[in-house]
Amino acid sequence: MTNLCPLSNYTFGTKDPQYEKDRTVEARFQRMRSEFETIGMRHTVEGVLLVHEHNLPHVLLLQLGPNASGVTFFKLPAGEVQEGESDHDGMKRIVNNVLGRTDDVQTEWQVADTVSNWWRPNFEAPQYPYIPAHCTRPKEHKQLFLIQLPEKALFSVPRNYKLVAAPLFELFDNAAGYGPVISSLPQCLSRFNFVYM
Repeated sequence: MTNLCPLSNYTFGTKDPQYEKDRTVEARFQRMRSEFETIGMRHTVEGVLLVHEHNLPHVLLLQLGPNASGVTFFKLPAGEVQEGESDHDGMKRIVNNVLGRTDDVQTEWQVADTVSNWWRPNFEAPQYPYIPAHCTRPKEHKQLFLIQLPEKALFSVPRNYKLVAAPLFELFDNAAGYGPVISSLPQCLSRFNFVYM
């Protein structure tokens, strides 16, 4: 069972902006290609943070944009696992870095369970929830983890993002708006029993 607290239990503040390591998608794949030669497959983790509003599950997403082209981008708190770091420790570090408080008070993030695994077979955008048969050396493995939120917490959101609560019904079958990974969350989360606190 997974406990979901109401969105109203949480307080939201801001902190300094956080920018991506790479300015473009092409630069990201170029960095991935050069790192692959030395460290091998990239291991990425993403956090699924759930709340409820009117007894409907909502996923907390970081919204970036709209940009100059009018495109809005949504993402989960995510980052790369460091060498020698466990997936759970990496996930806690990343969520704390992205949404953690800026004072000396630490939020205790509880990594509850794996939601899904995604694989990138090439240095290109497509990702799959399986390793394609023709792929012998995947370039990236992405794990999504369910984060059990404390009953109350303060989130410090980087100024260049907005933290939005998207209901599962809005994400369902909406790859055009949220991408294939986020739009698959309703199906992936269907195996969990939610308790609305």
